[in-house]
Amino acid sequence: MITRKSVAELSSMLSAKECSAKEIADAYIKEIARIDPTINAYISFDPDNLLLQAAQSDERRAGGKPLSEWDGIPVAIKDNMSTRGIKTTCGSKILHNYIPPFDATVIEKLKQKGFSILGKANMDEFAMGSTNETSFFGPVRNPWDTQRVPGGSSGGSAAAVAACMAPAALGSDTGGSIRLPCAFCGVTGIKPTYGRVSRYGIVAYASSLDQVGPITRTVEDTLSLLNVISGRDPRDSTSAETTSISPSVLKEGVRGLRVGIPEEYFEGVDPETKKAIDDNLSALASQGAVLVPVSLKMKKYAVPVYYLIATAEASSNLARYDGVKYGYRAEGSLTLEELYQKTRSEGFGSEVKRRIILGTYALSSGYYDAYYVKALKIRSLIIEDFKKAFEDVDLIVTPAATSTAFKLGEKISDPLQMYMSDILTISVNLAALPGLVLPAGFDSKGLPIGMQILASHFEEEKIFKAAYAVESGNPVTYPVL
Repeated sequence: MITRKSVAELSSMLSAKECSAKEIADAYIKEIARIDPTINAYISFDPDNLLLQAAQSDERRAGGKPLSEWDGIPVAIKDNMSTRGIKTTCGSKILHNYIPPFDATVIEKLKQKGFSILGKANMDEFAMGSTNETSFFGPVRNPWDTQRVPGGSSGGSAAAVAACMAPAALGSDTGGSIRLPCAFCGVTGIKPTYGRVSRYGIVAYASSLDQVGPITRTVEDTLSLLNVISGRDPRDSTSAETTSISPSVLKEGVRGLRVGIPEEYFEGVDPETKKAIDDNLSALASQGAVLVPVSLKMKKYAVPVYYLIATAEASSNLARYDGVKYGYRAEGSLTLEELYQKTRSEGFGSEVKRRIILGTYALSSGYYDAYYVKALKIRSLIIEDFKKAFEDVDLIVTPAATSTAFKLGEKISDPLQMYMSDILTISVNLAALPGLVLPAGFDSKGLPIGMQILASHFEEEKIFKAAYAVESGNPVTYPVL
């Protein structure tokens, strides 16, 4: 079944002429038509455009000039990444009809290798949410249990991959928005080191925290996609020169790798989740890894620090949506101030409004030093906390979430409870570190459990070694849909 093939397997099939790009496109068109009315993973999907891209790929291969080994393989794109000629809504009413005139750098890089744009994946509005329930286009449902959340904000990307409606997807991660959906949906994804991947053309939520990364069903595919989208971009001053990670590292094993186990990240974790992580750690140890206790005491400050810094940056970034330049515009005979107010009142959802208000308050006169500046200082302490831990270990392993996926509606009405969903992931963004999440088993309800592997800056290679070793004990499984 084509839709259950990995990116690597599809690449081999295309090279061996066992299938065509059109056959791959046809298979995904059928699966999306069958499954997505239930899951709601896509905001935009254009079968005709996908078939056109497939025909162009098949023509290149017939002429012996494929753009790469991946030419003709489709990828789903989170809907906060600019795609020329394709709607980019950020899951918001205020951008519901916005069609960008340019591609984000990551989209350019995919196209240069011949990847096709499969569709734009649903997401929490402006990436603000942990459950994918804040989207203007309705919530995404978890393929393993459609009464449960897929995680957010990249829930559409993760759900599409888990439900075999895409072989791979791009997501963005500001506080766990790739990793939490991967944990809840039972797929693999990485939030790279801040700067490894260009943010040009990514609609900003919190500029010092946002980072794009791939979501796939295998560690090998995640590594391949990360190599494709990484690298210096002169249009993004925060991007860094990087070298590709050799696929050979996957087979090098974990012997001698020192793996840190922070007790603080196991506090309050569901017993079944904890046991699954412990079992996988034992498996790593049996392959030669050395397990080392470490302490990350600053974790307890991560949630308040994150929600001060992220909302402050969001209040600045979202000021551009005013009904004047593009996007939704309120109607009526209005003064300029009234136009701003009515456009934002009607165009933004409640969670986005809440975060803009929080951020504006934290940046306001009289509160800037007390809140925002203090949060920046504690962020520095969180960075030092990780730096000290990585002096003794190569990797740090934690659960990705304190529990498996919870039910739709369970936390959306309680913002603080929803914010706490990210407690095990947000420190990684504050410290600009890389973090990968992959399946680590299932709980007694049949829901996926996610394991998080962290490394120091630009040391993703070590993460992939350990992730591949973990994956060998947790074969890819699929929900019944």
